[in-house]
Amino acid sequence: MQKYENNYAIDLKSVTKPLKGVQDIKELVDKVSESKIVMLGESTHGTKEFYQWRSLITQDLIANHNFNFIAVEGDWPLSQSINTFILDKSIQTSFEALSSYNRWPTWMWANTEMIELIEWLKHHNSNYKKEIGFYGLDVYSMFDSIDQVIKTLRKINPGLALKVEEYYACLGSFGRDEMNYARELFKAPEGCKREVVSALRDILENKMLQQAENQSERLQIVQNAKIVTNAENYYRSMAFGEDLAWNVRDNHMVETLESLFQFYGQQSKGIVWAHNSHIGDYRATDMSLRGEVNLGGLAREIFGQENVSLVGFGTFSGEVLAADAWNGADQIFILPEAKQGSLEDQFHRISIDLKSPNLLSIFNKDLHKSSLNCSIDQRAVGVVYDPDADHRRNYVPSNLIDRYDAFLFIDRTHSLNPIRNQFDPNKYPETYPFGTRF
Repeated sequence: MQKYENNYAIDLKSVTKPLKGVQDIKELVDKVSESKIVMLGESTHGTKEFYQWRSLITQDLIANHNFNFIAVEGDWPLSQSINTFILDKSIQTSFEALSSYNRWPTWMWANTEMIELIEWLKHHNSNYKKEIGFYGLDVYSMFDSIDQVIKTLRKINPGLALKVEEYYACLGSFGRDEMNYARELFKAPEGCKREVVSALRDILENKMLQQAENQSERLQIVQNAKIVTNAENYYRSMAFGEDLAWNVRDNHMVETLESLFQFYGQQSKGIVWAHNSHIGDYRATDMSLRGEVNLGGLAREIFGQENVSLVGFGTFSGEVLAADAWNGADQIFILPEAKQGSLEDQFHRISIDLKSPNLLSIFNKDLHKSSLNCSIDQRAVGVVYDPDADHRRNYVPSNLIDRYDAFLFIDRTHSLNPIRNQFDPNKYPETYPFGTRF
């Protein structure tokens, strides 16, 4: 990629318009609505406006363009509480549904900005026969997923439940602590890989499950068994460096999307919420130089670039919710003004020219002939944050028009409003080991 050019802002301004209200997202929604997958990003996990705008776009896609499900950068078992709530089952309130998120950082999903969305989803599902689902994409929940596999199998296939339980007993000595398991692999490198793979194989080959009338229960069993297998691989990768743990995680996310499309049907459409580092095409950053892949780039490769729309989000300054250390208390940090010459700095200057604090840019193939076809630094903030190191650590070289199909910019942002529920300190951090990188 070429280096940043001085006339970058001129060409960026030519594809950028003010974003003053919900009516201004129509052009974006119309552009992405024909896609099979729409991925909505965020440059920080702790920014209120990103959740609000993603929610507006999501509601439009569901209400007017027949999208079937939402999949987020969160754990599958914990996200099932939201699914239960919006499908009008046992959970009574949105607060109870969100309080199920007990893995640090709980505030990524247990926040007041999510309440409006899931209550809207519940209302939508209660008024239309076509029910929308809500799912977690991530790989961390090894022990929670074991619980769910056994619990569901006991109801519909007790014999298989006993067999699978015997396989998973291999993991019983690690105190439901994934990091303890990773450490113990140095002493016993074989670990439980053979057992978790065998459990998944027996589940996939079981004819009773293949013919199960309740396909929702089958999805839960199979997906949780896949999580156990992929989580074991993830922690093994961390211990031995056999593969990049990041790649294990994002490949699992893509596999989860494929499972959801099989469940909803090949004509179905899905919406993804995740950090820009996951949804922005890895080939347009320096990730590929490190041998890393990500969800957005893999989805383009698997489903076809024309079937995947990637929408990035960014901000110039304001507030952000994060922590200063792993398992630390959430706090509001001041987000420094973006460094000079960065993408956010360019958008900030355009926002002044256009007299609009919020901007929307939509990209097309012709832009490869413009100055936008170059590398420019873009900010990324994770769940652990040090504002004093922002300009040194928190920027990723990116080719904007190759990384995304569109970009939504909020000049000054505010922090999320967390729901104050307790997290279990023994549960592994939601974004380990990439909290500073997402």
